[in-house]
Parts: sequence; C-alpha cells; structure tokens
Amino acid sequence: MPKAFVNGIELYYEETGKGEVMIFLHGLTSNHLMLKQEMDYFKDRFRVIGLDSRGHGKSEKPLIYTLNDHVQDVIAFMDDFGIERANLFGMSMGTYVAQGVAVAIPDRVNKLILVSGNSHAKDPSTSLLGRHANELNGLTFEEQMGQLSTEIFYDLVSVGKWLEGIPGGLTREQQEIAANALVEFDFRPDLHKVTAKTLVINGRHDGLNPPEDGKEIAIHIPNAQFVVFENSGHAPNIEERVAFIELVDSFLNE
Repeated sequence: MPKAFVNGIELYYEETGKGEVMIFLHGLTSNHLMLKQEMDYFKDRFRVIGLDSRGHGKSEKPLIYTLNDHVQDVIAFMDDFGIERANLFGMSMGTYVAQGVAVAIPDRVNKLILVSGNSHAKDPSTSLLGRHANELNGLTFEEQMGQLSTEIFYDLVSVGKWLEGIPGGLTREQQEIAANALVEFDFRPDLHKVTAKTLVINGRHDGLNPPEDGKEIAIHIPNAQFVVFENSGHAPNIEERVAFIELVDSFLNE
C-alpha cells in the first residue's frame, strides 16, 4: 500500500496518471474513495493523487489533530514529492483543507475546485446539526448524516449507491476526533490571498453547506466562479453527475 511519512504522520494515498498534478481531498469521516469517480475520469489527462487525511481511511489515526494539521499535511506531501504546483479538488471537509492550502501557499495552487464547502465553522445554534441537536444526541457523525439525509441530499437513491461503494468507516471515537478538528476555523479574512483560478459548486438542496455558504467563499476569493446545481444536495458530483463532470472538465480546460 502506498504510504508517505509527512509532517510526522503516515498518510495513505493513491496515485495514477501523468501530467499536471491534481490532488483530491475528501470529506469528513470518509476517504479518497468518495472521489474515485473524478479520479478515474481525469487520470488520462492529469497525475491524480487521492489522499486519505490523517485520522481517516488507511492513514494513521492520532488521538487529537486540527484542521491546520490537515492543511500542513498536504503542503508537506507536495514538498516531499517535489510537487511545485498542483490543482486542488476538495469536497465538503476537503474544501476546508483546500482553502487552507491555497491561502498558505497561493503561488503553488494552480486551480481550485471547491464542492459543497464552507469558509468557516458554523454557530452550533444555527447549523443543521445544531437545530436537530436533541434528536441527534448520542449518535455518531455518520449516524447523524443518515438521520438527516433528506435535508442533506436530493437524489437519495444515487447517493445511497455511492456511499455503499466507500468502505472503511471510522469507529465512534475516531469520528468524534475527526469532527472536533473542525470545531473552529474561519478562512474569510485570508481568502483574498488566493490567486488560484477558482470554481465553487454547491447544491440547491444541501442543508449542511447550503448555496449561501459557497457564495460567501466565491465573494472572498478574487474572480471566483460560483455555480449552484438545482437538483442536488451535498453531493452534486453524484446527484447530477454528467453536468458536474462537464462543468469541471470545461473549467480545467480553460
């Protein structure tokens, strides 16, 4: 299994293809397999790399870490593998990591694709999870997502099939540690530093990170393009697969 020891930790990754580098960053409690569709599609034109973030997938699982650790892991990975510049594709939590990298090393990020993201941690009292706190009490993060699936996704059938193809779930404790890493962050004051050509995508029916969250990212990043998928929730890449791939393909070809 391909693993890299970077930033004091062992990270699992999968790599294929040749050419310009494109790094894929997955969502909370998941792993690189959630973006396998996109990796497979672009591997003929790019050197695609899917990372399992620390605490996730087949990577090492420390007992405590932060969002900045995720960010520094990506930068260290690029350094150790001699990757001077890369395109970043982040989904959900992956958008937080990607924003952090693009802020920290703006001259080394060529294009930035942010799917179902947000620029800052939400007020627990107003977030989707916070509004349902009583009924979610005692559930793991993955169980919470299942409980609120109708408020997070639009095409539940397609999303269900997609999720079934992502093995390697985390234990209750590992999920809690992963979620705690995202309790506090706010990239808004620094997003003006991003120089990467940026595409922000959100689904109209996403109650977790709704379109206004993506629009806020796009407002703060100079010249960012913002697109809302009208028949999608938190997974527009799955819920409107063809249109999504066409849009990202066109953006990367510009």
